[in-house]
Amino acid sequence: MQRIAAFLFVLLIAAAHADEASVKKAVEARFAGVKVESITKTPYFGLYEMLVGEEIIYTDEKVNYIFNGSVIDAKTRRNLTEERLQKLSIIKFNDLPLEIAIKQVRGNGKRVVAVFSDPFCPYCRRLDQSLAQMQDTTVYTFLLPILRKDESPQMATRIWCSADRAKAYYDFMLNNKEPGTATDCKVPLDRWLALGQKLAVRATPVSFVPNGQRVVGARFEDLQKLMNDTAKP
Repeated sequence: MQRIAAFLFVLLIAAAHADEASVKKAVEARFAGVKVESITKTPYFGLYEMLVGEEIIYTDEKVNYIFNGSVIDAKTRRNLTEERLQKLSIIKFNDLPLEIAIKQVRGNGKRVVAVFSDPFCPYCRRLDQSLAQMQDTTVYTFLLPILRKDESPQMATRIWCSADRAKAYYDFMLNNKEPGTATDCKVPLDRWLALGQKLAVRATPVSFVPNGQRVVGARFEDLQKLMNDTAKP
């Protein structure tokens, strides 16, 4: 009986994956260019949850309808969609190639964050201004020059090739003081872009704290809370 029960359980799991796979295939076939990163059947209304880019959307098993919005638990008022998105977007912070980031340490550096930033991103500047007011921080800045086709890579190169990268970066972001002309140096431009693509960073700023959680945009209060929480013993 145990073997039969185990066999039936395996069949149920396989059937669930088959349903998810067929729904994923149907969505990508119906909406050209859409890539479903992951798909899971939810416990409500037979809907399927799909991660598309940085968003969660829902559909029925026949892909007749697409639902774009948050699912709220009426009893607890929890935003189930936001919770799932946070879980699905967690990264392994220790796997980040910190050698291609600009490091800035203030005080004891116990509150750690990694930020993806474009030199011409106004929201990045706003976030940098707020982070500059925090004490005891370590900020790793990954340059992601994607906003201006030519200017962003050129400015990122000038910053990276400066004698003091952190000073050059913050002088430009906080004081609008441009770095000097770039000297010959090896710029990890392809690695920055590949990393951004790997982590689904499609806009700037995007920040990550040591537990892997991400904060999209210049949401300083949310980021500060996570930095404080992850700095606790």
